[in-house]
Amino acid sequence: MKNILKILLQIFFLWVIFYLGTWVVKLLLLPIPGSVLGLIILFVLLSTGVIKEQWLSKATNPLLKHLSFFFIPIAVQLMEWSDLFMQKGYLLFLPLVVSALVALLTTGGIVQILTKVPQEKKGVISLVKHRNDCFHY
Repeated sequence: MKNILKILLQIFFLWVIFYLGTWVVKLLLLPIPGSVLGLIILFVLLSTGVIKEQWLSKATNPLLKHLSFFFIPIAVQLMEWSDLFMQKGYLLFLPLVVSALVALLTTGGIVQILTKVPQEKKGVISLVKHRNDCFHY
């Protein structure tokens, strides 16, 4: 019973953050979805350590485990719109390709920045990794 109560409280907390994002978007008339702002708020709270990951793990782990099931309603809805995609699908092609490339390049750039090794340590790390034949800098 205690475990179920923890899970419910954690889900309620996630809902509060989602609702906070939605409320801020409506209040400030921001051009982004409230759920996206809620995710940004959650990210900031987790990154700064205001919220610990362990405080939400009992609720989030099962949700992440079954994440693919949440895409089924979207796929069904897209199948219902197949006529629209057959007629006007070419209009979606360019924005999809451009947005995918932007996401790919942005992610790659961020990973490159975050994984840079300081110059003074680079020689030692390169020597050790070269010796193991795993990585080369």
